[in-house]
Amino acid sequence: MNWFAQILLASILALALPPPAPAQQRVEVARADGAKTPLRVFAAQNAQGCPPLALLSHGAGASEDRNLPYLATALSDDGWRVIAIGHAESGSAPMRDDIRAAGFKQGLIDLVTDVHAYRARFMDIDAALAWSQAQCRAPFKALIGHSMGAITVMLAAGARHKLDVGKGDAKFARAIDAFVALSPEGPGVVFPDDAWQPIAAPMLLVTGTRDGGLGGDYTWRIRAFEGLGPGCRALAVVDRATHMNLGGLDPAHRVTSKVAPLVVQYLDGVRAGRCTQLIAPVGVMLRSK
Repeated sequence: MNWFAQILLASILALALPPPAPAQQRVEVARADGAKTPLRVFAAQNAQGCPPLALLSHGAGASEDRNLPYLATALSDDGWRVIAIGHAESGSAPMRDDIRAAGFKQGLIDLVTDVHAYRARFMDIDAALAWSQAQCRAPFKALIGHSMGAITVMLAAGARHKLDVGKGDAKFARAIDAFVALSPEGPGVVFPDDAWQPIAAPMLLVTGTRDGGLGGDYTWRIRAFEGLGPGCRALAVVDRATHMNLGGLDPAHRVTSKVAPLVVQYLDGVRAGRCTQLIAPVGVMLRSK
């Protein structure tokens, strides 16, 4: 199955599958333009004091209800407050509209290059941060995204780009302590060849050998890791993992059961001030800088 068919199937399944079990808290918060951002908040388990914060940014066509549920659970169990953010301007309705108007491939390109959608995503993230900080001031903050969420992660981390989104993303490079990009984009419609060199923060990138994209197979996605300078940077390539699997559509948990511990292990190491060598499960290739 080619990548475009995978994305289309993922969108259909995301609408057809029942939502996961209710989160411990569901809130709506006002963002800078007055619109409401929906959040699913997973309380930190066994936390003492204010817990670290993980913000989850979903891919095109998804929602806060289907925003990397396997990572939300794993990080919550590890003592993180997790906020799954809903991005209405790049959810299921805008994706359907773009595909109907321009066909699948061009519709997807139109959505992942939509400046308005990214500006809205930045406001969503800002609103989620403000809500969390009003509860308590998190000692460590991570931003995690899949697909279009991974593009959002890269923009927030300070990558060079071809989009006129203004300077609103720069503050996140200062406010967020670590970033995780699942299915990162290589150079193409959003990023130039030298996009990742300015990124200074710790970053984990995750892809799979069946995780193709707009620019080719998974090796195109690896170019984002290769473009990063030295630092606390890691790349995980999961054998036979698809784009859908990394987003959480993995009924047998063959992929998510490997990715979730890696993300937790990486973030806990960075939070402790150590960029430790990750332990690779069977079927996962790791690289680091």
